Amino acid sequence: MTITNGPGAVTNNSGSAAGSAANSSSIAGNFDQFLTLLTTQLKNQSPLDPLDTNQFTEQLVQFAGVEQQLKTNETLSTLLSINMATTATNAVAYIGSTITADGASSQLKNGKAEWSVNAAKGGTATITIKDAKGSVVRTMTQNLVAGDQKFVWDGKTSIGGDAAPGEYQLTVDAVDVNGQPVTTKTQIKGMVDGVDFNGLIPVLKIGDISVPIDKVKSVVRSEGT
Repeated sequence: MTITNGPGAVTNNSGSAAGSAANSSSIAGNFDQFLTLLTTQLKNQSPLDPLDTNQFTEQLVQFAGVEQQLKTNETLSTLLSINMATTATNAVAYIGSTITADGASSQLKNGKAEWSVNAAKGGTATITIKDAKGSVVRTMTQNLVAGDQKFVWDGKTSIGGDAAPGEYQLTVDAVDVNGQPVTTKTQIKGMVDGVDFNGLIPVLKIGDISVPIDKVKSVVRSEGT
């Protein structure tokens, strides 16, 4: 079980935090400078030519606007931190669960790789399985029914050998009884054994396969987890 939090993640988070801090610091600095100038102006105004009321009101409005922006930035930064922490916690909770997600890559493990295929209607499909390098490992023909169905590969190559464990991709080219193309969609299924936090959103890991958390369609909690 692995949780990846590499240099990219640190750069992203610290970069965002540094950016927010820099913006807040800049606004705060301008705010303090504005307040100092306004106070100095009031102290040194001529009794014979006092500060124009309209001008003074406008400056007070600007003063209130900057103050409000500072408070808004602080609130947004707090909410962002809470949201990131919650998302990370939720992602870690997937570890040990079996998920189904959009995708065409699956993990061959213990002589078995599994996909879910959805066909718009029944027909005949040419199934092509490729390895991580894009080389064709197995090609076969299979009948499809309308709706969801499971496709399980036993890890055998086209020449009858055993494919090495690892990541494999499924391609489905289907036609109906009239030879017209049939729309299909593939989904993968597997147990989550790690989480990668390097990107903007957590990525679940099924072996070497990466699944963005927003691509997950279903989750089944394994017994004892």
